[in-house]
Amino acid sequence: MGTQIVWFRRDLRIHDNKALYYALEHLKEDDKLLLLYHIHPDLTDAFTKRHDYYYEALYDHVQKIEQQGGSLHFITGSVEDAFQSLFSIVDDCTAIHLNVDDTPFARERDRFVQQLADKQNIRYHDYTDAHLQGAQEIVKKDHSHYQVFTPYYKQWINRTKERPYHIDLSQLRDVIQKRTDDFTEGQKQFGTLMQKKTGIWKQMAGSDRAFEQLQAFITNGILTSYNSDRDRPDFDGTSRLSAYLRTGAISPRTVYAAVQEYIDESGDDEGANTFIQELAWRDFYNMIYYHYPTSKDEEIISKYQQLQWSYDEERYHHWQNGTTGFPIVDAAMRQLNEIGWMHNRLRMIVASFLTKDLQLDWRLGERYFQDHLIDYDPASNIGGWQWAASTGTDPVPYFRIFNPTRQSERFDPDGTFITSYLPELKEVPLAFIHEPSKMSESEQEDAHCIIGSDYPKPIVSHQEMRQKTLERFKEIQ
Repeated sequence: MGTQIVWFRRDLRIHDNKALYYALEHLKEDDKLLLLYHIHPDLTDAFTKRHDYYYEALYDHVQKIEQQGGSLHFITGSVEDAFQSLFSIVDDCTAIHLNVDDTPFARERDRFVQQLADKQNIRYHDYTDAHLQGAQEIVKKDHSHYQVFTPYYKQWINRTKERPYHIDLSQLRDVIQKRTDDFTEGQKQFGTLMQKKTGIWKQMAGSDRAFEQLQAFITNGILTSYNSDRDRPDFDGTSRLSAYLRTGAISPRTVYAAVQEYIDESGDDEGANTFIQELAWRDFYNMIYYHYPTSKDEEIISKYQQLQWSYDEERYHHWQNGTTGFPIVDAAMRQLNEIGWMHNRLRMIVASFLTKDLQLDWRLGERYFQDHLIDYDPASNIGGWQWAASTGTDPVPYFRIFNPTRQSERFDPDGTFITSYLPELKEVPLAFIHEPSKMSESEQEDAHCIIGSDYPKPIVSHQEMRQKTLERFKEIQ
């Protein structure tokens, strides 16, 4: 008789949770199961939109566990102090189960916990759960990692994907522990976190909402038209599952299985296959971050580490607040600032604008997204920013520089998205909605939009900055 532990981190769900499934499988007769969460001070000192959303997802997870008759037990403090205290309290612990987190911080933390467990003869089991393919699973014939997505994807798509793991709730209820009185300090810290959350994400966080969103994505026709509509910010054309995947409120296995079921039943795979490719991109960037753990702070392509970036505070301020004078950029940034999410096409546009039109350091944008995206995923975000800056693996070529006006005309042709976040442009004629600065004085008056007063002038010339960017990169080739 002993106690086995399941340590939750970025997998805030009961259903299809691989670590929980195998913990239940490993239980011996009369064993009990203790569900654990570590509140690390380095991860909770700040409070941003991302934290606010995550805490709401965590609260939902606590409630779901309580519905099964158990508790999520909290430990707090440094890794060493927290886990030494844990193993002292749970002195009959025989095993700890957890799902892998490949971020550099988590890898270092988990190595320490594994060493501590080994010293106390506690079995340590970790599982690939947040991604369909683990960071080390897909390699070239010479066993090196891929740096280009297309050949990686060819192997990824041919790999058999795991089915969702069924959790026996009856067994869980029989073995789950509720001993929060032994974890008073952690419970107190959890209460402090819950006092911070604003409640604005309550209807958008947790496993029930994740399933509802997945079903809506498939049954409302969004998946069917995903291939044609996903780049249109004026359409409801994306899955909106990213925040649920990031917090682990739903697993990629569950999502993949549901999409495959849709293909089998409908015979329609165009939109579905395009979406599946996006799941592969998640795995690809996770693999890249695993092999380039310093890529949050330095360019992956070493020759570009000598690029000189600008740190113009005024331009950065305009970019942050959506006052650049480029409507698609400004609307995108205001969307981010208002709802903590940004359409993927817009993420590429604003990243290109920051790095190529403003020549600002891509790290400034990456960190701004970190604080403001509720679906912030380090691997995907860093990978996306280095792609846009032309400094990462398989990046957009440095000479391919997005023209924000052309992007706007192509992906928001009627200005519907623009005017939804820039009400000052709502009376601007369609002919000028993508470049309102081209209106004559009389046209500005008719539109009740005076450029330089009601809406800013463009802060840079795209053509001039494009040429300067080309020259900067050519110097290093």
